[in-house]
Amino acid sequence: MSSIPANLRYAESHEWILDNGDGTVTIGITDHAQQALGDVVFVELPEVGRTLAVGDEFGVIESVKAASDLYAPVAGEILAVNEALEEGPETVNESPYEDGWIMKVRLEDASVLDDLLNADAYQAVAADAE
Repeated sequence: MSSIPANLRYAESHEWILDNGDGTVTIGITDHAQQALGDVVFVELPEVGRTLAVGDEFGVIESVKAASDLYAPVAGEILAVNEALEEGPETVNESPYEDGWIMKVRLEDASVLDDLLNADAYQAVAADAE
């Protein structure tokens, strides 16, 4: 069974969102998503400064099995990307919720976090995907 931390919010497209408490969030892919992908070999990172709308494609993650588009679960400006993934994309497999984060975003509207899934709701989505 995949790890689904209770302190995070989730998108049905298998991204996790950590509220940093200062109007920003950290975003990555879930443990379930990285397990489904298999060994990650490349992460296309978005451009810092880019403004995203909910649902915008912001990058691609490639594994030995497949390539998957990444979608923005929130709207806002990209403040930082995890450049360590360029040299070590496997970090997404090893530490999806800590070292394997993908980007940090300044939220356009913090209330959007209320529209995302909690851990229990995401667990149901992940179970349906298996």
